[in-house]
Amino acid sequence: MRRRTVARAVLAALVLVASLTLLVSWQATPPDAVAAAAGQSDTPPAERAAVVPERPNATVVTTDPPGGSGGTAAIVAFTADGRTLYHDDTYGNYFDVDPDPPGSRTVLYVAGSRYDDCPAALAARGNGSFEDGCAEVVIERVNLTTGQTERLHTAVTEWDIWHDVDRLDEHRLVVADIAEDRVFTLNTTTGAVEWEWRAETDYDREESGGQPGDWTHVNDVELLEDGRIMASLRNHDRVVFVEPGSGVQSRWTLGAEDAYDTLYEQHNPDYVPEARGGPAVLVADSENNRVVEYQRADGGWHQTWTWQDGQLRWPRDADRLPNGHTLVTDSQGDRVLEVDETGAVVWSIRVPTPYEAERLGTGDESANGTSKRASTDGTAGESAAGEQTTGLAWAVAFVTGPLTNGLLYVAPGWMRFGDLLVALGLAAAGLVWLGAELYWRAAHRRLVAAVH
Repeated sequence: MRRRTVARAVLAALVLVASLTLLVSWQATPPDAVAAAAGQSDTPPAERAAVVPERPNATVVTTDPPGGSGGTAAIVAFTADGRTLYHDDTYGNYFDVDPDPPGSRTVLYVAGSRYDDCPAALAARGNGSFEDGCAEVVIERVNLTTGQTERLHTAVTEWDIWHDVDRLDEHRLVVADIAEDRVFTLNTTTGAVEWEWRAETDYDREESGGQPGDWTHVNDVELLEDGRIMASLRNHDRVVFVEPGSGVQSRWTLGAEDAYDTLYEQHNPDYVPEARGGPAVLVADSENNRVVEYQRADGGWHQTWTWQDGQLRWPRDADRLPNGHTLVTDSQGDRVLEVDETGAVVWSIRVPTPYEAERLGTGDESANGTSKRASTDGTAGESAAGEQTTGLAWAVAFVTGPLTNGLLYVAPGWMRFGDLLVALGLAAAGLVWLGAELYWRAAHRRLVAAVH
């Protein structure tokens, strides 16, 4: 009996300490900037108080909370002095956002909503069977100051919302079509597809990629000055360069499938041209929980800069600013932050599951930023050899990447990685205690039965 008493006391102490730790962490969570913006949306602009720290120029953020989390997707913007500039939560998911035109307070964004049971009105507008649900996609422009919104295009896809568009000219956009594993040019005036590249023309579905219905997960496109299109194939762990009319330039490909030392299911790469210290690519290396830059040299890619801290989990966007700082979207860290040249965090706001952020007045994404190579001694750095990750290294990458980030994706928004470990410990202690009590009860019954 004494051993049982000691065991109960130890388990009770573990449960109590873990519970108090989680309670303290929950209470210490910084204010939600999106919720604060929503609370001020009906207040006249002149009467709005600052809800985030000051930073030169306005900042706009999109969010993509998990279904069932209770979080609300939104596009939100803050003025340089930290007041709410704009807030809207019409749709279930918000993804890419770009200044349109650069230098203005009008932005172009992709958003939409997913439906497990596709509404008849949407199904009638689409071309699929929609037996497993559908997604409504919208491309809109909004003046963040006046709130005036212009719908440029709408579409219905079989399973997911387009994640990115990039402007080609006044009437045409380049689209990352995640639902059909393609990149195409859309004429927003006529609605016509004028050109497309399908991943299956360069890659074999049977030999590469993700699950059925989510093969490449193409989540980003960028039109380069020389006419090429850079695209992020997340499930292939690759950033590819597509020459319209010719296909993928294989020698330019950054990364390789399952070569996790280079990239692991990345998001939103930005290209830095030679004129600004490149060619270089700045990438949110999501499942590696880091932001990384690769420089093009000697016919290959070489890692020249990386950044992460103890909180960074599943980053999905990184923009190099003209001042040399990097604006980072930390999706599972629930924050948008700015990092200076030394790696110090100089600005941070809490945003539940942010997807992308733009600092207005600095150009589109990394348009006016420079590569880190431009300020170094010119050495190439570590080679991105693209060797496949196997064995123990694969297991470690999976646990620290998709498994942990997946748990954080569905966990309460205030939880950080340390909180997740404490919560798992609490659950384990509770299960051990329950199992011990059941065992002890069964043992007591056996003892009573033996006596009688």
